[in-house]
Amino acid sequence: MKQKQEKKQSGLKNGLFGGIIGGLTVALLGTGVLVGSGTVDMSTFNDSSTITEVDNKGTDVNNISLNITTGTTEAVEMVEDAVVSVINLKESVGNPFGFTMPQTETDDSGLAMNGTGSGVIYKTEGETAYVVTNNHVISGADAVEVLLKDGTKIEADIVGSDVWTDLAVLAISSKDINTVAEFGDSDSLNVGEPAIAIGSPLGTEFATSVTQGIISATERTVETDINGDGLVDWDVTAIQTDASINPGNSGGALINIAGKVIGINSMKIASSNVEGMGFAIPSNDVVNIIAELEAQGEVIRPVLGVSMVDLQQVSVPQQREVLGLPEDVTAGVVVAEVLGLSAAEKAGLEQYDVIVGMAGEKISNMVELRKILYRQEVGSTVAIELYRKGNLGTVEVTLVDGQDQL
Repeated sequence: MKQKQEKKQSGLKNGLFGGIIGGLTVALLGTGVLVGSGTVDMSTFNDSSTITEVDNKGTDVNNISLNITTGTTEAVEMVEDAVVSVINLKESVGNPFGFTMPQTETDDSGLAMNGTGSGVIYKTEGETAYVVTNNHVISGADAVEVLLKDGTKIEADIVGSDVWTDLAVLAISSKDINTVAEFGDSDSLNVGEPAIAIGSPLGTEFATSVTQGIISATERTVETDINGDGLVDWDVTAIQTDASINPGNSGGALINIAGKVIGINSMKIASSNVEGMGFAIPSNDVVNIIAELEAQGEVIRPVLGVSMVDLQQVSVPQQREVLGLPEDVTAGVVVAEVLGLSAAEKAGLEQYDVIVGMAGEKISNMVELRKILYRQEVGSTVAIELYRKGNLGTVEVTLVDGQDQL
């Protein structure tokens, strides 16, 4: 049951938490964010080629026809028609100088391209085809279009999206769809096996571009900043690859040599000192999430109904004077605000409580708290261990469902 929640105002942002600083994160691959590097296997674009040889005198020319079909080219042929460009459209807003924003060409509907990414058609049902992409590709869109490999443009409806897994599902007409991708088993991947990325780097002009590399790691934990505040608020377990993944590749396919989708390309390390470190959401995770998005339009998770900050972001003098913490308490999560009518308010949580445990597990930061919280069932009651004014105690909270919050 979803409840209307009202914030209790506090002075935390200007007082206790005014000096928060950010951590190292990765960049989501929106168009124009970052240009990456990698190896493009040019043989993946053709089945055959003609090589011209000229002797030293320049008089004789021999045409040698080579068959360059490889496992890579065969894998790409199996899935490339199912990889599409996803176009995020926004309403153009006029200004006193006569320009429109976003400042890109608009169509008759008054919509302008706000960004592009990639997507993968993974099934058809009757007159509908389903496309998986990244949440950040379609976030904030007033409308979405899908561009097929043959240039056909189709209007898309957003079936559902999830900010924490960065996945979204779109629905389009199946009229012009002849190929759907198949998911492989990401749990069976081996480090060093071939990996092939397909997508639209830098926009639709480079749609269905192919790059090749290897699986660099199968279960890499990557810290991410979901809300753009410069702080780490989630971590993702992802497939690492050195196949070149560039802006616009978001939502595209990472496939194995058998032509199966083993991941959805999502992000890369955003640093001038790093090359060849791209990440994809494992296919087994994708399959589970898109099933929920198809069924209910969102991933239902339990929430407490609070805003929080890591204890490490609070100065030591404030930990002692404001929070009243003992010197041996150095990690935890501080309750910054309690939302009205929330599960937390009903359970008696208060501002400046410092949470150090939940459901029998220790908590050091907000990421750990979210991980533990999201493993619980909506409607269940969990024990939260916390310090209040220096005293250790326990509060029982009955969890309700919600989205995009704690």
